[in-house]
This record gives sequence, structure tokens and C-alpha cells, in this order.
Amino acid sequence: MQDFIMRPYRAFVIWMSIFSLAAMLIGCSAGRLAYSNGETVSYWWLNSYVDFDADQKPWMRKNLADLFEWHHRTQLPDYVRLLRQAQKRVYGKVAEAEMLADYEEIRKRIVVMTDKALPQAAELALSLHPEQIANIEKKFASNNDKYRKEYLQGDLEERQRFSFKKALKQAEYWFGNFSPEQEKLLRAASDARPLNNELVLADRLQRQKTLIALLRKIQAEKPSREAVIAMLKNYANATMERSANPEHKAFFEASHTASARMVATIINNTTPAQKDHFVQNLHH
Repeated sequence: MQDFIMRPYRAFVIWMSIFSLAAMLIGCSAGRLAYSNGETVSYWWLNSYVDFDADQKPWMRKNLADLFEWHHRTQLPDYVRLLRQAQKRVYGKVAEAEMLADYEEIRKRIVVMTDKALPQAAELALSLHPEQIANIEKKFASNNDKYRKEYLQGDLEERQRFSFKKALKQAEYWFGNFSPEQEKLLRAASDARPLNNELVLADRLQRQKTLIALLRKIQAEKPSREAVIAMLKNYANATMERSANPEHKAFFEASHTASARMVATIINNTTPAQKDHFVQNLHH
């Protein structure tokens, strides 16, 4: 349920997050296809954690279909408007504060979708068997092992290089090839971001532990649906605000600010042709 509810937040990193969201919702044909089949993709993704039983499968499919239908009918026009504003702004100079404001706009929209999904999430939580909660725990452990292999290797310089390469790959996907001078600017902005992969993993483990304990409490006590919705909302809010650990909260706030600065650096140092490439890329 942690990933079920909060996974979207990890996908949104200031403006680059808006770009990725736009591509999924209204950009390339593959993105439109993925969005139109979102309930199917989400079902199989959730199933990889839970392993639904025969009783859960039909209503989970229906709940997800209803959620995506609601999102498409009521939310998509607002996302389109936000994207169009971002497209216009890419041609001018942008400031770090604007990037942070855009992140908050996306964050608010994810909160709306999270709140809409909470009743379905509560229904799922109440239906889970002990072995399914164990399945979720095992999936978390597997994901954490993958994180360790990718992000806890090498010294600081190697990790900074790895982080820079990921940022460059994403930037060049949207804007086209970067010159050596642009790469140098991006590398400096990337390296200026706080880097503490051990803390990131510790935060992840803490949230997972809290969630598993919550799911086991729900499974054992079978509280009312309304009570479970409140429990999950409290968990989602605490996760979003990183309020369980002040050190983690401070780190992620600093990381968001530095990421906003990096994205502003990328946009402000792209050529007119690269900006055109970005806009065209959204509509391929």
C-alpha cells in the first residue's frame, strides 16, 4: 500500500516530472496508449505485490477502471492546462522558485488522486490475507536489494557520476544532445544536489516497516472501512511530509530545492532548437 498510494510522488521531480506526466497523459502515441490502458497496467503492477486471489480480482479491476475513468473525465483537462503553461515557459528564463511552485502544483493534484483512491485502498487493505501481506514485504525486500546494488556502490565521486548520467539521459531525451559546455553546467548542478543514498534507503525502510505493521493491524483487528480510510490517509500524509523523521524531512526538502535549481539550469541553458525539440517531443 505504501507504493500503491505514494509511488506517484517518486515519479515527479519538479519540471522534469511535469514533462514525464505530460508524455504519459497527452504526449506520444505510446503514452496515450499507456494512459488509456492505465487500469490494466496498474492492476498487473499491484498484483505483482499482492498476488490477488479469485475473489479480489474482479472488484480490483473494476475499482481501477472507475478510478481511471474519473481521472480522465475530471482531472485530465487541468493537467493539459498545466502542461501548456509549462510549454510556454520553457522558451523564457525560469527561476528556481517557479520550479518549486510547479512541483507543488503537481503535488496537489496527486493528493487529489490519492484521496480519491483511498476508499478502494481501504477495501483492498481489509481484504488482504496474512500471506499477501508477506508477499508485499518480500516485494519490498527485492526492490530494496535492487536499490542497494544500483545506488550503494562506489564512493561519493562514483555515485555523483551515476546521478549525473541519469540526469543527463533524461535531459537529452527531452531536449536532444547536449554540448560539452552544457554537460559541464549540468554536472555542476547535479553534483550540488545533496547525496545520501543511505538515508534514502533508511527512509524507505522506515516507511515500509510502518506500512507492513499498519496492514497487519488492519488484517488482525478488521476495523471499519471509514477507520481504515483514516489510517491510510494519515499514513499517506506522514509519508508525503516525511514527518516521521526530522532528519529525513530536512534532507528531502534540500534535495527538492537543489533539483529545482538543476532543472532551471537545464532549461535556461538550452538552445532555441533544443526547446523546440522538447515541445515537438511531447507530441510525437
